[in-house]
Amino acid sequence: MPRDRDEPANVRVYTICDESKYLIVRNVPSLGCGDELKRLFESYGPVEECKPMDGEDCEPYTDVFFIKFFHVSNARFAKRKLDESVFIGNKLAVKYATQFETHFDTMEKLEVRRKEVLGRIKSGARRTEGSENQNWVSNKRDSDSRDKVLNHVSSNQDYFPSASMNSTVKNVRDKLDKIESSGANSENLVSKKRRVETRRRI
Repeated sequence: MPRDRDEPANVRVYTICDESKYLIVRNVPSLGCGDELKRLFESYGPVEECKPMDGEDCEPYTDVFFIKFFHVSNARFAKRKLDESVFIGNKLAVKYATQFETHFDTMEKLEVRRKEVLGRIKSGARRTEGSENQNWVSNKRDSDSRDKVLNHVSSNQDYFPSASMNSTVKNVRDKLDKIESSGANSENLVSKKRRVETRRRI
């Protein structure tokens, strides 16, 4: 049944203590496929041990297997991918088996997890620092470009490294200067004519 929008989301608590490099795999077909099962789990990491558990209760025509990985990370990956996956027609049920852990296994697991968390914190800090530096560089470039746009280039300064292009710019400048000067002269003549006309009318 889908959750109502007004209902708060369920909170899932994660702890490394629930994980283990020991796994129990249920609902394995009783077809003598232990080697195939081991090869399947070895695709997610090196497996130290894989053996059937004859003393465990199980459904008819199925077996229960005990699998031990060398590393907790590989067992975590295998459980995530293979739990409820189909193996020779049966849907596997993969669970952690923390009851088989020794004191040394628990200490090793917690130490590995501590190093992983510290590595993620450091990488996150480096990414944050890198993004801040990148933002500062981009802001600096924007300010420099704005300064360059606001700064006017003098008439004696060249725009381009090519001499022909600079000569073209110079010709255009000369023509613009002539147009501006002729426009100023025409305005002066018009003003003088207006003055003369007004004098004549008076």
